[in-house]
Amino acid sequence: MSIHAVQIKGRFYILKDITKNGKHSTMTIEKLGTTEEIIAAHGCEDAKKWAKQHALELDMKDREENDPEGRHFVLARDNVRIPKGERNSFNVGYLPLQKIYYDLKFPSICRAVSRQHSFDYDLDTIFSRLIYSQILFPGSKLRVTELCKKLFEHPEFEYHQVLRALSVIHEHFDDIQRSIYKNSCKVVDRKAGVVFYDCTNYYFEIEQEDEDEPAGSHGSFEEMEEKKGLRKYAKSKQHQPAPVVQVGLLMDLTGLPIAIIVTSGSRNEQLTMVPIEKKILQGYGIHDFIICTDSGLSSEENRKFNNFSGRAFITTVSIKKMSAKDAEWCLSPTGWFMEGEDRTLKRQYDITKLEETDEDRDKYYNRIFYKEKYVESYDEERDISFNQTLLVTFSLKYRDYIRNIRNAQVERAKRAIEQGRTKIERKNQNDFRRFVKSESRTRSGEKATRTKYLIDEEAIAGESVYDGFYATMHNLEEAETSDVLKITKGRWEIEESFRITKTEMRARPIYLARKDRICAHLLIVFIALLFYRILERKLENHYTDQQIMDCLREMNIAKYPNEDSYMPAYTRTDLTDDIHRYLGFCTDYERMTDWRMRGNCRITKGTSKRKKTDSR
Repeated sequence: MSIHAVQIKGRFYILKDITKNGKHSTMTIEKLGTTEEIIAAHGCEDAKKWAKQHALELDMKDREENDPEGRHFVLARDNVRIPKGERNSFNVGYLPLQKIYYDLKFPSICRAVSRQHSFDYDLDTIFSRLIYSQILFPGSKLRVTELCKKLFEHPEFEYHQVLRALSVIHEHFDDIQRSIYKNSCKVVDRKAGVVFYDCTNYYFEIEQEDEDEPAGSHGSFEEMEEKKGLRKYAKSKQHQPAPVVQVGLLMDLTGLPIAIIVTSGSRNEQLTMVPIEKKILQGYGIHDFIICTDSGLSSEENRKFNNFSGRAFITTVSIKKMSAKDAEWCLSPTGWFMEGEDRTLKRQYDITKLEETDEDRDKYYNRIFYKEKYVESYDEERDISFNQTLLVTFSLKYRDYIRNIRNAQVERAKRAIEQGRTKIERKNQNDFRRFVKSESRTRSGEKATRTKYLIDEEAIAGESVYDGFYATMHNLEEAETSDVLKITKGRWEIEESFRITKTEMRARPIYLARKDRICAHLLIVFIALLFYRILERKLENHYTDQQIMDCLREMNIAKYPNEDSYMPAYTRTDLTDDIHRYLGFCTDYERMTDWRMRGNCRITKGTSKRKKTDSR
C-alpha cells in the first residue's frame, strides 16, 4: 500500500510512497505523536494497531480519489521474502456451514450445555470447528487444531480441550440431537410422516476388541448396551477384518437425518430399531409415521411395534426365505397388474409373455408389474390384529440389472479359479466366490489328491429364478400401491448418506479409544451429514456431493502483501455463485478488505447490521 504507518524513535508518522524524477521516495503526510498521545486523543487501547488502521483508511480514500474506477496497485517487492510462519491463504468455504450452524442455534445449545459444567474452554468454538473440519478437512482429532488454522476465523484451542469437549458432547448425546431436529424444522421443510432406518458400521485399525463389563441377564436396552464393549469383531460392511462399531440412522422423507444410535459392533441390528423409535416418540414431536426398512431389520417384533398408535411399516422381505407356498405365489408368472394402469379394468399379465416381440419388450421394459396378497395375523401381546399385505413386483429392467451384476461376478469367479485356491476359499452371500464349488473326488468316487475348483452352474441357475422380483410387506390398508412403491424407492438415499460419511467425510477408520469420545465423533459425523444435506437443499439439489465438498475445500482467499486485504484464490463457477446467493454476499471480488471480510463473517452469524446483498 502507498500510504502506511511507521514508528520512529517512539513517535508514529503516516508516510506516502512517491516517485519523483524516476526515483522512489517517501513523504510525511501526518504526524500522529507518541503512543500515549494517540491513546489519549483517540481512546484506543493499541496505538500501533490504530495507526495501522488509520493509514489503511487514508490509503483507501487516496485510491478512491485518484482511481475512481477501483483499480488497485499492490506494493509487492521482488527482493523481499514473505515473513516465516505467517499464513497468507485462508479457507472461506466454511462460511455457508457457519450460516447453517447459527441458523440451527448451535451457540444456544452450547450455552445450555456449558451451564451444566465447569470448564475453561469455549465449547461453541470447538464444536463448530469439529463440524466444519469433518466436511472440509476430515481426519484425526489430533490434526483438528492445526487444520482449523486454515479457516479465515481461527480461534485458538488445544488438543486436550478437544478430547474433553468430546466427552461433554457425549454426555448430552440425546439432548443435542433433539434440539438440532427441532431447530432444523424452522430452517428447512422436514417430512417426518415417512422415515427410513438402516444400520452400518465403522471400523478401527486395532487388533483387539473391547471387553464386556459384567452385567446381568436382564435390563433395558440402554443398560445392556452400556455394559457391552463398543468395538467388536463382526461382519463389516466393507469386509474389513477389524473391530467395528454399529450406527443406526433414522432419516426423513426428504433425505435429512433425524437421529442416530450407536451400539456395539456385534449387536444384532434388529434390536436397535425400537430403541431409536422410542427416542423420537418421547421428545421430537414425531408420533404418527411410516417407517421403511430393509429385510435385515424386518423382524416380527419390529413390525408389531409399528402396528399401533398411528405407526405403520414398509419393509423389504426375502423371497428366498419365505415358505414354499408364498415363494411359489411370488414367482408365479400369472396374475400380475401393471403399475399406473386402472385396476378396475381387471387386466392381468403373464410376465413370461412380456418379451414375445421386440415391440412388447420396448413397451414393457421400463414398467413395473405387481401383485398383492393379504396376510391375516394377530398380536397376542397387545391383543390387536396384525394384518399385513405382501406386495411383490417384477421389472424387466431390474431383472437385467441383477443379471449384469451376477455375470460380472461369475467372470471374477472364473479368474479366481485360474489364479489359484487362496483367492476363492472364503465367501458370503454377495461374494463372487459363492459361484465356485470344489471337487475332492474323482468320477469313480475315489478321494482325489488335489481339490478341483469349478463354476457352480446350479448356484447360478438357482439365483436366476429370482431375477427381477422384489418383495415388501406393509400394513397400510388403504394405501395405493404406487405410493408404497414410491416410498420403497426412497431407501437409496439412506445408503447414499452412509457412502458420503465414509468416502467424502472419511469418518473411518476412527482414531479414538474411549467409548464416550467415539460416540461423540459419530454424532459430529451425523451433524456434518445434516449440514451437507441442508446446504444441498439450499442449492436446490443441482450439484453432487463431491462437487459441493470439493468446492468448499477449494474456496480460499489469499492475503495481499503488505496490507490487510484479500483476493479470491479459487475458480469462480456456477456453484460458487449459488453459494454466494445463499450466503447473501460474495467472496470473489478482486479485492476485499479485512473489514469487509469480517463483516461477511458477522452476516453468517446473524449479527451484522450491514444490509445483505444478493450475488450477481
